[in-house]
Amino acid sequence: MSAILPVKQITLIGVGLIGGSFVLDLKRLGLVEKIIGVDVNPDNLERALERKVIDAASVHLNANSITGSELVLLATPVSTLPQICDTIRPFLSPQAIVSDVGSTKQSAIDAFRRHLPDHLPHCVAAHPIAGSDRSGALAAQFGLYRNKKLIITPHGQENSESIARIETLWQAVGAETHRLSAADHDAVFAAVSHMPHLAAFAYVHEIFDHPDGQTYLQFAASGFRDFTRIASSHPAIWTDICLANKNSLTDLIDGLQNQLQRVRTMLQKEDRAALYSYFDEARQTRDDWLDRQ
Repeated sequence: MSAILPVKQITLIGVGLIGGSFVLDLKRLGLVEKIIGVDVNPDNLERALERKVIDAASVHLNANSITGSELVLLATPVSTLPQICDTIRPFLSPQAIVSDVGSTKQSAIDAFRRHLPDHLPHCVAAHPIAGSDRSGALAAQFGLYRNKKLIITPHGQENSESIARIETLWQAVGAETHRLSAADHDAVFAAVSHMPHLAAFAYVHEIFDHPDGQTYLQFAASGFRDFTRIASSHPAIWTDICLANKNSLTDLIDGLQNQLQRVRTMLQKEDRAALYSYFDEARQTRDDWLDRQ
């Protein structure tokens, strides 16, 4: 760890679970000297200062909050990246790395290309695979990324040192780094992250919209809680993610509807053997996945 060159200053735009946990670990490891937090919510910034997630706070993207930072980390909803990139462009130091933590990478790279074309060699699109249904500065925690995956999606014009720097910092906080194309990344995470969230939101709505839904909820227990946990995730974040990855999601929605129709047919036919086999295949698939974790 001592071989890693510390970062003198990082600007964290969006002070919450993902970015906040990253900089907390960097601070604990002595790998950053100063964190400037930028957020639209002054109360959230106050909490971040109190918890020492950040060292200085600003509600503005300007020379004071951006210039001089070696890394500018965008940890805001994915739909905000174009405007943020456009705003910070005049204030970036020539060698500053701009990176993000968003769940959709084609949209992030598009924002970099459109709004930071002259800075593109130092723009690195990344996605840490960790999180929870909590948000804001109070959600930031030590050790969030230990043994978790970090995906980098190259756009082809990066400076090799910029990619290496981002990989090294994420590895320092415990992440296992991988590389995927942006298109492959978005297809993968539509399947294993975005669609499960969409399904959880939809099923909670099924209960909410049902005339007896409130009665059902009186008797809901661990099964309902476990299945719907991610429906407590922040709606602004997931609205942006789903719209940014809508093409992959619409295909998966069609697939899920087909699967539910298969189950419906089995139930109508009272086909016990087919239903058992269907459930057993799903159980085995999930158990095999758990064994590999």
